Amino acid sequence: MDPVELADFADLVVRDADVVDGTGAPSYRADVAVKDGRIVSIVKEAASAGCQRPRARRELDAEGLVLSPGFIDMHAHSDLELLRDPDHSAKAAQGVTLEVIGQDGLSYAPVDDRTLAEVRRAITGWNGHGDDIDFSWRSVGAYLDRLDHGFDGEGIAVNAAYLIPQGTVRALAVGWGDRPATPQELDRMRQLVAEGMEQGAVGMSSGLTYTPGMYAEDAELTELCRVVAGYGGYYCPHHRSYGAGALEAYAEMVALSRAAGCPLHLAHATMNFGPNKGRAPELLALLDEALAAGADITLDTYPYTPGCTTLVALLPSWASEGGPERVLGRLADEATAERVRHDLEVTGSDGCHGVPVEWETIEISGVTAPALVGYVGRTVAESAARRGESPWTVARRLLAEDRLGTTILQHVGHEENVRAIMRHPVHTGGSDGILRGTKPHPRAYGTFPRYLGHYVRESGVLSLEECVAHLTGRPAARLRLPDRGVVREGYRADLVLFDPATVAAGATFEQPRTLPTGIPYVLIDGRFVIEDGRRTDVLAGRAVRRTPV
Repeated sequence: MDPVELADFADLVVRDADVVDGTGAPSYRADVAVKDGRIVSIVKEAASAGCQRPRARRELDAEGLVLSPGFIDMHAHSDLELLRDPDHSAKAAQGVTLEVIGQDGLSYAPVDDRTLAEVRRAITGWNGHGDDIDFSWRSVGAYLDRLDHGFDGEGIAVNAAYLIPQGTVRALAVGWGDRPATPQELDRMRQLVAEGMEQGAVGMSSGLTYTPGMYAEDAELTELCRVVAGYGGYYCPHHRSYGAGALEAYAEMVALSRAAGCPLHLAHATMNFGPNKGRAPELLALLDEALAAGADITLDTYPYTPGCTTLVALLPSWASEGGPERVLGRLADEATAERVRHDLEVTGSDGCHGVPVEWETIEISGVTAPALVGYVGRTVAESAARRGESPWTVARRLLAEDRLGTTILQHVGHEENVRAIMRHPVHTGGSDGILRGTKPHPRAYGTFPRYLGHYVRESGVLSLEECVAHLTGRPAARLRLPDRGVVREGYRADLVLFDPATVAAGATFEQPRTLPTGIPYVLIDGRFVIEDGRRTDVLAGRAVRRTPV
């Protein structure tokens, strides 16, 4: 049957849209018809082509709007939020139709009862403790099934793909100690990774400045990456340093992934802290050399200079060994706490990327204990000055009284590095958005419209077509999605309509939960999750499982 005839029976026709298709090709004017969740017809220049225009039960006039594939958030921390909040406008309103979760080596599958309790404690600052979640799963497959079921069997707000968290795997097989895995433990970890890949994970993540993942040597990581590669997945490390040893840490991951024969995706690939000002070209030269030699590498970034993590993540690795209760015990001991302070302020702890901490750059963004909310929105240095105390005294108090749940913004980035990295051909977009806390990083609510508004329209760092490719087609290719990420006949109708003249992030550091402007329509599987700028009650999201090799 002719495509136009097919479109006569379509559910929806988007008329006269400026299509930016996700490949980087020039935009074009077209009518796009959707039926049963897929794009069934694209008629270019339909208004002037002299052919029959597609018809459908509903027609949407897209004059002045860009139609693009749905945005793919390559680094998200919505692991529990997708099960907690059916609205999830933080991402849906940005045009995000797929999030990649299980990041930084710590998430909630695979686990046993002991490991689940430990992980919940360890990443309370990222996702909350989870007292409102049923935690009915233990395996990767059961977690993905839980996402599919969503709310009363209707699904979740947006689609989600999952990375097996290497730190969680190590906690399950080895524990939280700083020691090499035994051969039997390594076999167990290989088995866990293989099972997770078979059950639908798209790859494996690491958090190599977080316990217990940081205790894995390269040989151990290489063995696990070989398993991932065998299933057609990729390795996504938060590597060992984004500060004093950043270039060496990037080179380590490139060499490791090549030794394993595993595709590499560098998480939140930034060059931060004073020692790295202006050094993004050195990172890109390293990547270009590897790419020219045949390496398979991509990366993601967020379009802001400050970073975001937990306060406990700054501690030296020796102080974090053994899990949260051991950390709190060390902080309670005066002599040990003084060792921690010296590593932080004088030596430069590995948790702070080898750079002595500058407390004036550490802003408290969230606490779990209500009594500590007065610290939120101030740097540690500011709170210390107000109280007539040392910064370490304030930080130590927060760690202890908030039971390690405190989140922070780190104002340590460099705009010239951000811009240089986002221009690279293997770049993709990722929010790294932590949605909990009183004052979260605005990237959680603003990453994708900020790319389109600030870096395309206002700054001209990227063309519109190139930027959309970075946010759609390129991440879809990394995820090996056969029918997403491009506006093409036969592909899933995960689509965004935005106004290129007005699209902008509403979120700021002062008002971080403000929704964006200029994105009136978002569809997942052909169903409107954002319509006329408002969130509908549609729950079209599902778990997106690995495409078999």
